[in-house]
Amino acid sequence: MSVALLFSILDYAGVFMFALSGGIIAARKALDPFGAVIVGAVTGMGGGTLRDLILDRPVYWVGEVEYLAIAALGGLAGYYGSVLVKGEKGARQRALIWADAVGLSVFCVIGAQAGLAVGAHWVIAILTGVMSAAFGGLIRDIIVNDVPLILREEIYALAALAGAAAYVAAVSLGLEAGVAAVGAALLAFAIRAAAIRFGWSLPPIGKLD
Repeated sequence: MSVALLFSILDYAGVFMFALSGGIIAARKALDPFGAVIVGAVTGMGGGTLRDLILDRPVYWVGEVEYLAIAALGGLAGYYGSVLVKGEKGARQRALIWADAVGLSVFCVIGAQAGLAVGAHWVIAILTGVMSAAFGGLIRDIIVNDVPLILREEIYALAALAGAAAYVAAVSLGLEAGVAAVGAALLAFAIRAAAIRFGWSLPPIGKLD
């Protein structure tokens, strides 16, 4: 498999999984199907849009409309798929968290790769990786009036940071880009999965009087 094809597959998968999480939360908030498509599209494509604007390059989905279809499909899949677990306590929330974790692990690498591709400094490449992974979910949660996952004490952005940094470091050391991408995405997912499974979090300062 070529590196370009691998990155395309990862990008499509990231958009779909983030859009899926948007559709799930749209169902939880009792939005209609159109609302699910909107929330799914914002979630799936928001991070990449911000990334491209920061890197001063054409927004990727404007010239490749298949991303719109993938995001809409993901949003509707999450929305109607939620019916299958209706009544099962916590099932929707678990599905949302795990779909979001997959999207995060993919997009932190895609964003870092995009930064390196335009010749950005490695710090900027890592930053665009984190933004790509976190911004769509941030907007999603703001739209539906939830506290964004990235702002909670549980480990979220740090997983994206680790994945983006691992990719940049691996490429700078001469590792083949495809291998670096898969390894970095798996690292980000493992950290986020461990945080979900074992309740890892950063210590909050606590409520001040």
